[in-house]
Amino acid sequence: MDSKLADLRKSYERAELDETASQADPLQQFELWLQQALDAQLPEPNAMTVATVGPDGRPSTRVVLIKGCDARGIVWYTNYHSRKGRELAVNPFAALQFHWVELERVVRIEGRVEKTSDAESDAYFASRPLDSRLGAWASPQSEVIHGRAVLVANAAKAGVRFGLNPPRPPHWGGYRLVPDRWEFWQGRKSRLHDRLQYRLQDGQWVRERLAP
Repeated sequence: MDSKLADLRKSYERAELDETASQADPLQQFELWLQQALDAQLPEPNAMTVATVGPDGRPSTRVVLIKGCDARGIVWYTNYHSRKGRELAVNPFAALQFHWVELERVVRIEGRVEKTSDAESDAYFASRPLDSRLGAWASPQSEVIHGRAVLVANAAKAGVRFGLNPPRPPHWGGYRLVPDRWEFWQGRKSRLHDRLQYRLQDGQWVRERLAP
């Protein structure tokens, strides 16, 4: 297996990322690339990895779905009692990563994380399918359970309790990452990849090229 993995190779030759052709604002550059990923009909172009750090300094990652982006930041929704929620309560900083394999692109985003407003969380929760809303009540996310039957039973109980209109659980809602650093990676031939970094300095975005 090790030898087979070591022999895997791919030459990245689809596109390039030049300073003169990129946006001065990283959010605009991200929206451009995200739209291109959507237009290309990639599988789950909205999927992103979230990295957090626990109080013991141990990092952890998981994949979630972006649900909004604007000048305020990047938004996703989850259980506040989950491992990531507990870690963000102690260390409110995180890193996000999008990997659009077919386009040979990666976007990395770092920054401070805050909860979205109750109104935002309520509005998004109300837009979810009924099964997903009941699932938010059924799952004690990241906790050890005895089997899938626990989830099924919890969902059934939530259905009986709330019917067709389950409210948003108090332990469920949105997070917003407020970026202070972005990186856009475009695969290039001979491993001489393009990497543009944007970092916030005195309220302005500074764009820099990083060595691959």
